[in-house]
Amino acid sequence: MNQAVLESKKSVVTEISDRLKNASSSVVAEYRGLSVAEITELRRALRAEGVEMKVYKNTLAARAAEDAGLGDLKDYLTGPNAMMFGSDETTASRILAQFAKKHKALVLKGGVVEGKVIDADAVNELAALPNREGLLSMLLSVLQAPVSQFARAINAVAEQRGGGAPAENAETNNEAAEAAA
Repeated sequence: MNQAVLESKKSVVTEISDRLKNASSSVVAEYRGLSVAEITELRRALRAEGVEMKVYKNTLAARAAEDAGLGDLKDYLTGPNAMMFGSDETTASRILAQFAKKHKALVLKGGVVEGKVIDADAVNELAALPNREGLLSMLLSVLQAPVSQFARAINAVAEQRGGGAPAENAETNNEAAEAAA
């Protein structure tokens, strides 16, 4: 084999291996049966969310998976595959699952999340989770609930006693604290 070709293949294997190691999640999907327009639509949807789609030769991707310590990924590298690399754990899975619902030709095969190889069922489970911003907003609402309930309870007690609005009581308390100092 020509030395230049060999070096080129080595650089591709290194590129794939680095992407597998550095991406928060990677998904392997078979795109057989999709038209060029549909693949373009998929690439646009992925790119809008910061997910990169690449098509590699399966033999090079399998070698890169071995180099990255993800040998089980080789089982999913048959047929015409595309690999998606995401910066968070759920985005690539979510976009691909939504696209696969509309376009039955797209088949999710498996992937890698946090350095572990997962199957298609796990990819679909990840797709059902909200993205990072959604999870943070859910957490924030859970954390705010007790505080807001406590504030409502204090306000209700203050109104029941007829002592005025809590803001007025706070001003009176501040004035008393300043006088004492």
